[in-house]
Amino acid sequence: MHQAGAVIGAGDDGDREELTEMRLEARAVIACTIQDVLPMKAVRKALKKISLDKPVYVIAIGKAAWEMADETAKVLKDRILAGIVVTKYGHSRGEIPGFRIMESGHPIPDGNSVAAAEEVLKLADRATCEEQVLLLLSGGGSALVEMPAPGLTLQDAKHTTELLLKCGADIVEINTVRKHLSSIKGGKLAERLLPAQGYAIILSDVVGDHPEMIASGMTYVDDTDAADVMGVIERYGLDLGENVIRALKKSTATLAANIVNIVEGNVEELCHAAARHAAAAGYTPYILSAGVTGEARKLGKWFARMAWDCLEENPLNLQYPCALIAGGETVVRVTGNGMGGRNQEIALQAAKDLRGRRKVVLFSLASDGTDGPTDAAGGIVDGTTAQQMEALGIDPEEYLRHNDAYHALEKVGGLLMTGPTGTNVNDVTVMLIRE
Repeated sequence: MHQAGAVIGAGDDGDREELTEMRLEARAVIACTIQDVLPMKAVRKALKKISLDKPVYVIAIGKAAWEMADETAKVLKDRILAGIVVTKYGHSRGEIPGFRIMESGHPIPDGNSVAAAEEVLKLADRATCEEQVLLLLSGGGSALVEMPAPGLTLQDAKHTTELLLKCGADIVEINTVRKHLSSIKGGKLAERLLPAQGYAIILSDVVGDHPEMIASGMTYVDDTDAADVMGVIERYGLDLGENVIRALKKSTATLAANIVNIVEGNVEELCHAAARHAAAAGYTPYILSAGVTGEARKLGKWFARMAWDCLEENPLNLQYPCALIAGGETVVRVTGNGMGGRNQEIALQAAKDLRGRRKVVLFSLASDGTDGPTDAAGGIVDGTTAQQMEALGIDPEEYLRHNDAYHALEKVGGLLMTGPTGTNVNDVTVMLIRE
């Protein structure tokens, strides 16, 4: 066992080889964890719980929409009258018989988001009491389909979304506002489906699995009102313009209850999958939380502090080697003009505070494969990462200040690049520790 506080030195080749091995183990944990939380099993499990005894229209919206629709098509086959898939650019994997496939903007809605919403609503209007509707919803849907409320424009929705994403609001606060900007969210899609009845199978990317917030609760009774919306706007001092404020103050609750909502996949499953595969790699897993919220940088600091405290004093009486695991969704308060996402910011902050710490590897991962508006899924760092950056003239604190974690991590091979994974069950941060 190394003495408390020992750090990596220039000649510690054995430690460097061990870190390389730990990074390989971390990447194996990542790959296996993602495989475990792909939505196909969740869809099959949910389909066994419901009664579909009429011809079915299928509407799939979200980052996991293609995989969910593909699995549904394999199970229901010719019982599907027609279907539509709306997912993020690059997340479709080809044709599905009987389905129209559309891709649109995320995290900011675009013209294709409006076009997709129009097609979804056209399909909804076809449904009668002689058919049933099956909705397959996953995170990302709030941006992927957008039909601005009366009196609002797509530009109004885009501007409001941009401000909400940058101010540090959490997903519940963001979607509370977005539901009232839209003619399809906050239960309005369910209302449009009347008199048809049906089900929504939901893959959760929201801490607490609140179906009224996942993809802005398109099929869930929405009891939020103008006062709730204005509370969020005032809390963050958002300047949305008179037109938007006027429309939001007129917004009302939506009480259609014709869709039964079933949540089948979530961040708890993501954490347990990470724990299983960390254990398979020889690490004793400890799931610390599956409900992490708050600022990304604070979580990065907390993990780094845990590494130093546990290796010096072990107040938690951990069994080494171990894996500390936390899942959820943090936020980034954007004050700079850099590039990154919440998981990259967690990783960069941890790298700064882990500087010189022996035998610790941390990764933070967005399960959908896209962390913020980037092509990275997150970041992976260790006790040498900050020194590598400094050798290249990179000051981690300066890059954090500019919200530019992407470029700092990119220079030292610290980005996780999975591509679109086909699932979306929130984020997980894992720290592997050896004595």
